[in-house]
Amino acid sequence: MTHSMTAYAGRARNTDAASWRWDIRSVNGRGLDLRMRLPDGFERLESTVRTALQKALHRGTVTVALHVNQTAAGSVVQIDAERLDSVLRALDLVQDRAFSLGVTLAQPTAADVLAQRGVVTGGTDSGASPDLIAAMTTDIGPLLADLNAMRTSEGAVLQKLISGLLDDVHGLVERARDLLKDREKDARRALRDAYARVMSEVTDADGARLTQELALIAIKQDVTEELDRLNSHVAAAWDVIDDDAPAGRKLDFIIQEMLREANTLCSKSQNAALAALGIDMKAALERMREQVQNVE
Repeated sequence: MTHSMTAYAGRARNTDAASWRWDIRSVNGRGLDLRMRLPDGFERLESTVRTALQKALHRGTVTVALHVNQTAAGSVVQIDAERLDSVLRALDLVQDRAFSLGVTLAQPTAADVLAQRGVVTGGTDSGASPDLIAAMTTDIGPLLADLNAMRTSEGAVLQKLISGLLDDVHGLVERARDLLKDREKDARRALRDAYARVMSEVTDADGARLTQELALIAIKQDVTEELDRLNSHVAAAWDVIDDDAPAGRKLDFIIQEMLREANTLCSKSQNAALAALGIDMKAALERMREQVQNVE
């Protein structure tokens, strides 16, 4: 089954502490490129998300974003009473010492007191509490399941397109085989002309060269091997598509080999109809390569 590298999934949830939404997007890429966009305080989720993605995916540029909005219940400010008492006692000592030295200090405000480290707890930090992190972590599995479902659905469309193009190439190869029969007369005529040309240039002592030249001419005109290899590559592509393993890289390599054979077919054709079939093959293979760029 072919899987696409292009997909999207999103999940949103609410609790008493916060509301959040996961968004994950995947596009084509040469390898597996993971990009995380997590808000401050939630960085500890990155390792879990990366591990899950690396197990579920093989290729693609994947962007994961987490959007968090704290509710009123999740933003309740709490006061550390012991730390507050310690800060107030310290301020009282400062005031007494300043008074004994004849120095007048401004009275600290409540905001000044609350700004001291450790006095206020909760607030935005409570958004990254262990319970909230655990709740968000439970979304990762279903989120990836949704993403893979879309990748599979898109992959089915790609597989249908690629399969159709493979059928087209196979049909063109068989039409080329049929054309070889009609081309045989032209090939024999070309060979006789080549023979006459070679004979006009050689002497009796050049018999070995004559044999070599005629053999080279025959090889240059024979496209049977190219057609056989094209059909072999079509069969190999079908095997790759039917396999559950990632197919993109292998298909890309096979198409490169098929394009090479199609180019050789065009250069050796010496026949307008056969050359036209070779060009049609190349066009179909180029369209196939465009689709394969999105295959995992």
